[in-house]
Amino acid sequence: MKPGYRIAFFGSSLVSAYWNGAATYYRGLIRALHERGAEICFYEPDAYERQQHRDIADPDWARVRVYPAKEDQALKMVEEARDADLVVKASGIGVFDELLERAVLDARKPGSVVAFWDVDAPATLERIEANPSDPFRALISNYDLIFTYGGGDPVVRGYQRAGARLCVPIYNALDESTHYPVAPDLRFEAALAFLGNRLPDREARVCEFFFCAAELCPNERFIIGGNGWDTRAMSPNVRWAGHVYTKDHNAFNSTPRMVLNICRDSMVRFGFSPPTRLFEAAGAAACLITDAWEGIELFLEPGKEVLVAHDSKQVAEFLRYVTLEQAQCIGQAARTRILSEHTYAHRAAKVERVLEGKSYHHRGAI
Repeated sequence: MKPGYRIAFFGSSLVSAYWNGAATYYRGLIRALHERGAEICFYEPDAYERQQHRDIADPDWARVRVYPAKEDQALKMVEEARDADLVVKASGIGVFDELLERAVLDARKPGSVVAFWDVDAPATLERIEANPSDPFRALISNYDLIFTYGGGDPVVRGYQRAGARLCVPIYNALDESTHYPVAPDLRFEAALAFLGNRLPDREARVCEFFFCAAELCPNERFIIGGNGWDTRAMSPNVRWAGHVYTKDHNAFNSTPRMVLNICRDSMVRFGFSPPTRLFEAAGAAACLITDAWEGIELFLEPGKEVLVAHDSKQVAEFLRYVTLEQAQCIGQAARTRILSEHTYAHRAAKVERVLEGKSYHHRGAI
C-alpha cells in the first residue's frame, strides 16, 4: 500500500467495545493497514454510551472523529471524508445507517474507491432476501466492492445475486499485540467460560451450549461475560462477570480450563464465519470448544486445535474427559496455527491486494 494512502472509515466505534463486538476486528485490521502505510480516519457517532465505556484512548495508528449523533453532523463527516482514497461504510453503526449508506456513494471522486464493509453479512443477506424493497438492496451495485467479516463462498454468492460488483471476505484474525497468554486471574477461574453480549439471534444457542451444559455439570464452575445477562436465570454454578473490558480479555481467556465459542444463528446457517472471539481466545492459548459450523477446519483443526460440540451433552463430555494437560496442548496448537496463518497482518495484505486490483480497474472501465 503506497505511503499516505488515505482511508475514511465509518463504523460503530474504534475506541469502545461496549455493545460493540466488532471493535477488536476494527482495531486489528486498521492497525495492520496503518503498518502497511495507510492513513486512517475512523468516524464514529457518540451513541449507546460507548464513549462513557471506552476501552482505549485515541490510538496513534488512526485518527478518531467522534461526532454527535445528529443527521447534519453525520453528513458533515461524509463531506470531510470526500478527499480519501478509500471511503468505507461499515454495517451496524446503529445511528443513521441508511443515510450514510447513500451519502458515502455521493462522496466518490475520480480514482477513489467506495466500499461497504459488512460485519454481519449473513444477517444482512437474510434481511434483504426477505424484503426485496429493503433500501440497501438498491445500493449494493453502486459500491465499488463489498468487504465482509466472513461468510465464505455462500456470502459471496449471496452478494453477487444482489448485484455486487465484487465481494471479498476479510475474516476475523488475531492481533498478537493485544491478545496473548497471561497469568491466571482469580476473577475468572472456571471450568468453562463464555464471553458474548445477550443477543436475540444467539440466545437460544447460548442456552443450549452454555446454560444447559452447566446444568449437566453441577460440580463444575462456569462464568459468562457480556452485557444483558443480569436478568437471565442461571444455575448456582454459573457466575455473571458483567461487561468484560478488552484489557481483561486475555485473563478471561487464559484462566479457565476451557473457553466456549457460540455463533449467532445466521452465521451458523451460512458457515465460514469465525467470530472475533475465536481468534482472541486462540491467541491466548485457550482450549476452545466451539459450536459446530461449516468451515471451522479452514481456521482450526477439530480434535487437535479446537474441540467441536454439536450440543450441550458434548460440551459436558469435553469437560468430563479432556484433562488439563490435553486442554493446554490443544490451546498451544491453536495459538501456533493462528499465528502462522490468521493474523491481521495476513488480512491487511489481502485488503491491499484487492485495493490494488480496484485501482487498476479504476484506470479502465469502472
